[in-house]
Amino acid sequence: MRIMLLLCWGLVPLFLGAYHYGPGQAQLKLDDVDRRVKVAETAEEQGNWSQAVALYNQALPLVPADNVKESRKIRLARDKAMMFSGELPEAYLDLQALLGELQSEEKPDAELLKETRSAMANAEYYVTWTLRLEGVGKDGWEPIIESSRQNYRLLAENAEKTGDKGDLKEQQENLEAVIRLANLDLTDLQGMPIPKQCKCKGCCNGVCNGKKPGKKPGKGKGKKKEKDHRGASAGPPPDKSGS
Repeated sequence: MRIMLLLCWGLVPLFLGAYHYGPGQAQLKLDDVDRRVKVAETAEEQGNWSQAVALYNQALPLVPADNVKESRKIRLARDKAMMFSGELPEAYLDLQALLGELQSEEKPDAELLKETRSAMANAEYYVTWTLRLEGVGKDGWEPIIESSRQNYRLLAENAEKTGDKGDLKEQQENLEAVIRLANLDLTDLQGMPIPKQCKCKGCCNGVCNGKKPGKKPGKGKGKKKEKDHRGASAGPPPDKSGS
């Protein structure tokens, strides 16, 4: 019995070594991923979007190849941060790829698909705005804004099915904003400031103070100016979490 105990005790370092250089390495990587993601989220809260993008990019290669869901979640967070850091074209292309991957699966993660579709629709909205200001013809930007409309329509239909009235209202407002942008005359668009996405977590509509385009404020004393927190100049929200 004593010999058996000695033998077992002698094997402990071997088991520890095997774990350290096997499953332990994978766990160490996951811990590193988690640490970098948390620092990235803190950077977002402080408005350091470029730093957040860099941290997400550092975390992605550390995710085990078989943990596809975690990798996609980080990509989505990275793409959202890129939209704030002036990397809209790159974010748009990766969101396009990410949405395609999710749609190709038989049973995709429903919440991740919803968040990716929402981010994609929002990116398409801002890409359309940019292309129109750059003088790109209708053939160039119309398919993109139509895709944004379709994505928001699907989000609205899903919200209606689940009975989420708050989300339904938000998606319907997003649809209205997309339609207004598509129908807005270029001269009117050029006279409006480029919409800014709200960076505050408390902004449920994604904007802090947007004004409805296409209507002039009321004139004359005693007549209040109508205020609207949605419209082509406000734009759909980048996401609800701010990350």
